[in-house]
Amino acid sequence: MADRMPVLYLSHGAPPLADDPTWTRELAGWSADLPRPKAILVVSAHWEEAPLSIGATTTVPLVYDFWGFPERYYRVTYPAPGAPDLAAKVERLLRSTTTPVHRDPTRGLDHGAYVPLVEMFPSADIPVLQVSMPSLDPTELFDLGRKLAPLRDEGVLVIGSGFFTHNLSAMRTGVDGPPPSWSAEFDHWGAETLAAGDVDAVLDFENKAPGASLAHPRTEHFAPLFVALGAQTTGPTPRTVIDGYWFGLAKRSLQLD
Repeated sequence: MADRMPVLYLSHGAPPLADDPTWTRELAGWSADLPRPKAILVVSAHWEEAPLSIGATTTVPLVYDFWGFPERYYRVTYPAPGAPDLAAKVERLLRSTTTPVHRDPTRGLDHGAYVPLVEMFPSADIPVLQVSMPSLDPTELFDLGRKLAPLRDEGVLVIGSGFFTHNLSAMRTGVDGPPPSWSAEFDHWGAETLAAGDVDAVLDFENKAPGASLAHPRTEHFAPLFVALGAQTTGPTPRTVIDGYWFGLAKRSLQLD
């Protein structure tokens, strides 16, 4: 369909992403090549709540869910309009499949949502809705993506926001230099496995991928990819739009058409 939107999985970075001219340019260039969404639905690594929860739909605040950064990062704003119509559609889709849904009208956009959106859609004029991950189970999240897939035909851009490798205790102390072997090996495996269309292996990454326990000591930053893969349903294999490393962490970001 002409209005069908792609699905994105992006590595969202921390608030200092805004100071990285290369990465911000990559995100801006990516969004410029996309059809304009009617609304944006975000699943972020930073909101886990069961049952699945639907965030704010009127005034959408920001959640500054990070600590120890300079004050200027806590002054960032992103006054995107709420998406009550999209929230109602999400609720209908999920309740029709007996998926329990909760409303949390005070929960705003965490940094996994607004940090990349500031760079990709800086005008903040597209309605945005964030929903929680009700589980970290790959199969459950893949199924969630399949349930949300019909929204793509209504011009909704579905974004899974995480980080392709994420181990803060083992990341590099400087932005430059080669990545740690565990990050590079996992990133290479992920790129090859996705290019081969082996979704089952990706869902079973904890057993299949080299260095999985180091690349993701906890899996919440890889988990949004499962939602994105489910929302694709059919089509070409995911296409890498952004790659490389940031403090040794793989920032691979994908478009699923």
